[in-house]
Amino acid sequence: MASNTQVAEVFLQESIRAFQSMKKLADKSFAQTAESFFYQTIDEESNSLEVIMKHMHGNMLSRWTDFLTSDGEKGWRDRDGEFEGDHLSREELLAQWEAGWQVVMTTLQTLTPEDVLSHVQIRGESHTVLQAIQRQVSHYGYHVGQIVLLCKHWASTDWQTLSIARGQSRQFKPTI
Repeated sequence: MASNTQVAEVFLQESIRAFQSMKKLADKSFAQTAESFFYQTIDEESNSLEVIMKHMHGNMLSRWTDFLTSDGEKGWRDRDGEFEGDHLSREELLAQWEAGWQVVMTTLQTLTPEDVLSHVQIRGESHTVLQAIQRQVSHYGYHVGQIVLLCKHWASTDWQTLSIARGQSRQFKPTI
């Protein structure tokens, strides 16, 4: 039977794997998208790739900086500003994207199994580290889904699938 420490270690490693997988999907999507599409929206209420990337960057810096010792909603964060288009260059956006993910991964790699059930604050509300990580897995997964959808939309028929292509699933079924 696995110990609590072993379960916590598996949880931390699986969380890192989940975040790496999300980042990889988004990176492969960005690579298929012309810079001009980073600023377009599909309607007036939707966010552009630029806005989603800025928002994720701001969230990553705020949530993961001093993760165990300060509230995840930092006073210096300008969340409302994240939702304004600044027309940053592709290079600037990708630099922010990488910087945000660096903070996430560095923080996760410093956590120990003993940290998993300790408590952190997000907007003054107490969460276990496990809950806080799962909150971000869900949040980033939501936004990466938006990124993939937008990039796929803009690429249209030039899109290269990120998983099993349509009509190819049978190749991956086990033979009985």
